[in-house]
Amino acid sequence: MNPSAPRRPARPAAAALVLCGALALTACGSSGTSGPAATGPVTVAGVSISADPALHDALPEAVRKAGRVRVATDVPYPPFEMYVSEGSKELTGLDHDLGQAVGAKLGVRFEFQAQKFDGIVPALQAGKYDAAISAITDNKEREQVVDFVDYSVSGSGVLVAKGNPQKITTLDDLCGRSVAVQSATNQQKLLDQHQDKCRELGRAAVEVQTFPKDSDAQLALRSGKVVADVLTKPAAGWTAKSADGGAAFEVVDDPAALGGYHASPNGIAVAKNLPQLTDAVQKAVQALIDDGSLAKIYDKYGVASIAVKQATKNGAVD
Repeated sequence: MNPSAPRRPARPAAAALVLCGALALTACGSSGTSGPAATGPVTVAGVSISADPALHDALPEAVRKAGRVRVATDVPYPPFEMYVSEGSKELTGLDHDLGQAVGAKLGVRFEFQAQKFDGIVPALQAGKYDAAISAITDNKEREQVVDFVDYSVSGSGVLVAKGNPQKITTLDDLCGRSVAVQSATNQQKLLDQHQDKCRELGRAAVEVQTFPKDSDAQLALRSGKVVADVLTKPAAGWTAKSADGGAAFEVVDDPAALGGYHASPNGIAVAKNLPQLTDAVQKAVQALIDDGSLAKIYDKYGVASIAVKQATKNGAVD
């Protein structure tokens, strides 16, 4: 496991099962395929979303006729991709809800299928899928072969005990203190790089304690052995939201880095040969931003700080 700020390059393949689509409101059946398209509004994160006829008409003819968009995703990667429960084949998570919402707005099904992460982009190029929603970092290299509609910006975050007893507000407040991090991650690199800033401020270095898993780092934070755990901002938000019903931890929101430190955009990847789909998805995501629906999805997973105000196309930074 390597929870770096951008999406990690590869993980073991999940079972190749077709998962519940955007407009299939029941759990996956034995056939493994999504149900028929819904005729009315779809409820996602407590919000009712109806199709926009103009956006539906803007879809590629093949997508309109099929009534579906084939979507690749790699599970699990909380809070973006998760199963409802251990052993379940029913998908949940921020990306699944996003797919439901975008599909509802476009009036087609978003049919999710498990795909090993490092095979997603090649599978899009080969025409196996139309799109991918899997916390994929939008970067210049990937933009050469697929198009992106960016829906979040995320980097590294700081998790502290509930109530923030040490009053930590920025990375600078970690100088001279014991901090947990998973080893060999971008978050460990972030702390190592910050040691120079601590010296510039005339403070002691961060006492970095590394652990093989972030769950071990969380245990160190629970026991008071460290004052903070540095991990990805989305993972920090989800942990704060879900651990002990939200009673164990909270996330530090540095006003200068609300999406996280060294943040980069995450995007819905769309095959290059489907520019009409890219444009329709971009307009659908923007509509969900404008009416507040997308914010409610982020809130559901405790990651409101990674939201974007504009659904940009191919917004990678060098």
